[in-house]
Amino acid sequence: MCWEALNSSGAAGRYIPSFAAAVMGFNFWLMGDDSSWATVAARYPSRVSSVRIAKVPGVTVTRWQRIWGERFPRIPLEVADVTVAGQRAALVDMCFARLPIDREGLHAIALYEEEPVVWLSKDHVLAELDELTTADLVDERVLVEATPEAIDLATYSAAVLCVPMSIARSGSRKDLVHRRLVDGERSAIALVWRIDDDNPLIDEFIGIVRGRTPNSSRSQRERAGTGRPAQSRGELEGGVANRSAPDRRPARRRKPPRTPRGRHLPR
Repeated sequence: MCWEALNSSGAAGRYIPSFAAAVMGFNFWLMGDDSSWATVAARYPSRVSSVRIAKVPGVTVTRWQRIWGERFPRIPLEVADVTVAGQRAALVDMCFARLPIDREGLHAIALYEEEPVVWLSKDHVLAELDELTTADLVDERVLVEATPEAIDLATYSAAVLCVPMSIARSGSRKDLVHRRLVDGERSAIALVWRIDDDNPLIDEFIGIVRGRTPNSSRSQRERAGTGRPAQSRGELEGGVANRSAPDRRPARRRKPPRTPRGRHLPR
């Protein structure tokens, strides 16, 4: 079994992550007013510009982009696709990286694990099986990075790809199928950023990824720069929060069951 990765020229080589890659991104820009943006801008007038995010293949950030646009409509979220081999060099503000990665000088939050699959031609003999093991791949040329050249080889059954399921699903093709690799090594996705990067917007994006609401206590403390707990919604709007009183109505009593007319219940 030969595990390989293809370089940009299509030649095969040993799978050793190099830290060189080009980053191509686009701006996620929405215009409008937002109190969260105004608060951050007031405290960091020279730092509020944008947040630059890189992500490896298979990672979907659409939901987090949408939430960011709702909370910070005047701050663009720049998203770039990078290769696994280039994820360390392409690190801008933050990166959704596929582990392992050189963590020297980095913070990292593990997010989730990925199931390994074999991505191969639908006409390949192994495609007849519902799931595969590494023993099934002994006589196959196995590629571990889904470059365009590698996908072409898999299409013609000249190789098979061993990739996370998210990559096979996001790059779904009619001429390729994927089968679960039951004894394959699972990979993991982590959100990483540099330890020396003090961009305050990084904490805001981490909060979105972790599911914090705009009025969560931690988000409010980070924006205010104090250790004071978050204010209630009513206090934030300049008034007293209206807390609905608990329902003190007595529980409804159930009526006794009715008996058919003309009949008496036994004593």
